[in-house]
Formats: sequence, structure tokens, C-alpha cells
Amino acid sequence: MAKVILHRLGAPLEEVMAAQEHERNRERMGELERLLLDRRAEVRQGWGPAYAERVRSKGKMPTWERLEALKDPGTAILPIGTFVNYGLTFGDDPPRTSPAAGVITAFLRIHDRWTVVIANDNTVASGSWWPRTPEKIERAQEVGLRLRLPVIYLVDCSGLFLPEQAHTFPGRTGAGRIFTMNSLLSSNHVPQIAGVFGDCIAGGGYMPIISDKVYMTEQAYMVIAGAALVKGGKSLHITSLDIGGPDIHVHVSNCADERVPDDRTLLLKIREEVSRLPSSAAGYYRFGADAAEPLFAPAELTGVFPSDYRVGYDIRQVIARLVDASLFAEVFTHTGEEMVTGVARLGGLYVGIIANNQRLTPHPRNPGRSRPGGILYREGIAKISTFSRACNDDGIPLVWLQDISGFDIGLEAEKEGLLGFGSNLIYTNSTNSVPMVTALLRKASGAGYYAMAGLPYSPVVQLSTPITRLAVMEGRTLAIGAFNTKLDDNFRIITQDPGERAKIETDMKAVEDRITRDMDPYRSACQMDTDEIVAMHELRDYLTALAEMCYQSIGYRRVKNPRIWSLHDLAVLSEPPPMRG
Repeated sequence: MAKVILHRLGAPLEEVMAAQEHERNRERMGELERLLLDRRAEVRQGWGPAYAERVRSKGKMPTWERLEALKDPGTAILPIGTFVNYGLTFGDDPPRTSPAAGVITAFLRIHDRWTVVIANDNTVASGSWWPRTPEKIERAQEVGLRLRLPVIYLVDCSGLFLPEQAHTFPGRTGAGRIFTMNSLLSSNHVPQIAGVFGDCIAGGGYMPIISDKVYMTEQAYMVIAGAALVKGGKSLHITSLDIGGPDIHVHVSNCADERVPDDRTLLLKIREEVSRLPSSAAGYYRFGADAAEPLFAPAELTGVFPSDYRVGYDIRQVIARLVDASLFAEVFTHTGEEMVTGVARLGGLYVGIIANNQRLTPHPRNPGRSRPGGILYREGIAKISTFSRACNDDGIPLVWLQDISGFDIGLEAEKEGLLGFGSNLIYTNSTNSVPMVTALLRKASGAGYYAMAGLPYSPVVQLSTPITRLAVMEGRTLAIGAFNTKLDDNFRIITQDPGERAKIETDMKAVEDRITRDMDPYRSACQMDTDEIVAMHELRDYLTALAEMCYQSIGYRRVKNPRIWSLHDLAVLSEPPPMRG
């Protein structure tokens, strides 16, 4: 009978690299991770302590305090979308920031079940919706829908930030799409629980209604239009609490289920509701295994990645610092060596791992020649397509560890039909039903980013790191392409005119610098081109949590017993033939 055999992977860092190199890598990564922590703290403050105190003066809790009270004690809050709108300002008098787009979306563990929490930041314009706020809410709802995780709304929203309504109200992903997602979640039996803590106006008023349970505090109200608008439109002098407070919606309209005295009581009620839901299936799908820490600490990843993005490293050393007990069952080792494929456990749960090998690999048809890593060639594409399909067939969630420069190019690549092989891989990933998680470790370039389950190919979550570089190509390469007509075959400027040469050099440098700025992970996160930036030492925590989320709910996808995996067939068929005597 088939059995999954996991093998020890990795080695101590002192055996992998020189101490000086490790220290140089660690120092550079340390600088970037300190910047990450500083910027997170900046976003978490919202509009600052004065606004948090104003919330408290009204007898309410600032939103981050609500999250801390809602989660299980001793567990972590795992945000996504932290840097949406980071660095942008809106309006003119004066320009205002919208930290995290004014809404916190995060994974919280409640009564040992993972949930998706969507919480208006009441320290940012009273929880208003800004440009990208609807898209951020919808992204969190999408994750809840695809993984069938309970979705919890902590509503404290004064409606649209009206000066920017043209960028928030209309469009396919505008505010109205939130209510479509509410409906799809309900239709697919995903639990939704809403707590209304204060303002709940217009779109904010619609958001809780489709939820299975709606709680209101005594100072909360839900209205289609607030008192000021009613006064202007109907000349009625009345408060928003009179129009849509708990007296109306709990006892008259039945738009809410229960009233509670304050924030803390409401949060306890939500916890009670979650406790009534089915428990997690993750323990069942561990098949008797326990979670185990890697043999090599995840914190060591800060020293594994070279300080120069052009320098290679050993991806297996990265995997060894992410997976349980540093154990890995690699398949197809004999072919497509530029790619690494295999099965491991995260938190005791099986996942398939597909990763780019950065090392030089032997050319399969030209003995004595090597090929650079981090590039997709024919054999590697076929390998990961087959592995991806097998994991999908077996119900094994896929983790993609991207560090890719793109597809191979040139005559050999075209003759070997890389366009066709790449299309096969893209089709596979586009039609997979198994959950996929993508981590952009370093480079995420060109069509290789697409082919390896980049965000356009619908991973449930895409993570970036402080060294992620997401772009079609590097700035220098793009500058050469843009000024190709002014360069010779060795990419040297043709003109002999000093003034023209200086201008071309200046213009090429400007293009290179602009592209390099665009590749910054914070730019990607600001634009929602990635879900979250995580420190290297946090990567295992996120991946382990996401693996458990993939297995928490039952009945919406097939999960095979490991004894009957298709992967066993692949392992047998890829074994080298026995020696004949």
C-alpha cells in the first residue's frame, strides 16, 4: 500500500554559507524588516492617538482593541491588505491619508476556528469608505467564500468619503459589489456575523443585513440616510439614533437580532456565535500527525537570501526552514531541475510545494552545459503542470514559492514550443479547484509570475516579502529595450555627440529608476497587486495558518486519503529504471 515518505531536508547555515556572507545578508534583511515593522505601526495608528481617544470618549473601543478582544487569547492577528493606499492622499482641503484604506481585514482564530474579520477603522474618518476600501472588503470576502471561513463584520462606518465618491461608488468593484459578495457568501452557506458598534450609514447600513446574525450596541444605528440628510431632504429634526437605533431595528423592523449594552458585550456575543459553528476539520485531515517546528529555525531565513538580488541561493534551505520537521517528499528529481516539486506538512497538514531553483542546472540535451536557475524551461514547465494537476486531483493545497525571472527566450525556446507548454501550465492553474497560496520570495517577473500562480490566477492569498520585486522586467533591461534603436549589439550608446550621449544616459537612468521604484513591494501592496508584505521569519506562520484554513471546512472540495494519491503513481513512473545485470 502506498505511503508518503518524507525525507530530511536542509543543513545548518554554517555548512551552507560563509559566516561573513550570512551576516551581510542578515544585516540587510534586518534593515528592511525594521522598515516593515515601522510602517505597520504607522498604519496601525490610523489617524493617531487623538482620534483613538475621541473614540474612547464616546464609550467605544478603537478597532484594533476590538480585534484583540475578539481573538482567542495568546493567538496572533494575521492582517491582509495592511498597505492598501499606503502613501496616498485624498481630497484637497487639506489632503487626507487613509491608512489601510480605513478598514482592517485580518484572519483571527476564535474558539479554535479561523475566521475572516472585516472591521472599519473608527480612528480614520469614522470608518469611512475611501478609494479601494470596497475592493479591500471584497477581497477579504472572496477569501472567506473560497475557503468557507466564517466572515465577521465589525461595522462602525459613516459611509463614503464623499469628496472621492467617483472612485468608490460606481464600477464593477465599487461599493455595491460588497453586497453581491454578502449574497454569494450566504448562498454558499458561509456563516456571516455582524456587529454594529456606531455609525452605519448608507452602504455601511446595507452591509450587515444579509448576515445570519446582527448585533447592535445601544449607541449604534443603521440608516439609509443619516439625520443631516433627512433634515435637509424632509425638514425633520431627528437624530440618527431615533431613525435607526436598536429601538427600531431590533424591536420594529427586525433588521437586527439583538441589542447589547457595549462593545465588549457585543464581541463576547460574536465569540459565542462562532463557538456554535462546526469545529475545524484540520485535526481530522492531519491523519494522526502532529504539527512540528522546522528543524532549522524560520528566523534563519533572514540570512539565507543574498543581499544582492542577482545572486542565487539554495531554495531547499528555504523549504527546510518553512515545513514541519524540515521533512520533504520531493518528486520528479530527475527532470526539470530548475523547479523543485514535492509534498510537506505545515502545521501537520499536507501541502504541495512548487519552487524555483536558483542554482545552475545541467542542460538536459547538451552535456557539459549549464542553464541559469529562476527561469522556466520546457522540462520544468511540464513538471510543475503535472504536479499541479496531481495535487488538484488529490485535494492537496498548493504553495508556490516564487523567485522567477521569466520564461526562457530565444530560438531554442521557440523551437521547443514553450508558448504551448506555458499555455498548458496557465490552463492548469486557471482551472484548479484546490486552494493555492503564492509567496513572492524575491523576483516575480514577466509571464513567469503569471504561470506560477501570480495574483491574476487567483491564489486565495498572495504574500510578498521586503525584497519582492514584482514587474515585467528589471529597470535596466526595460531601459535597454526602450532605447534599443540608440544602442549597438552590445547595448552601448551609438552616438558620438557628447550632448546627445549625455541625454540618452540621463533618460535611460530615469527609466531604470522609475521602474525600480515601481517594483517596490509597498507600491504593489498599495495598489492591491499583492495581499500582504510579511517578514521572512513570519512566512511560516502565515503559510501554516493558511494551510489550516484550507482544511478547516468540509464538503466543498475533495480531499483524498494519502494512500490513494495520484502522486504515488507519479513517483513510481519517474523512478530511474533498474540496472540490468
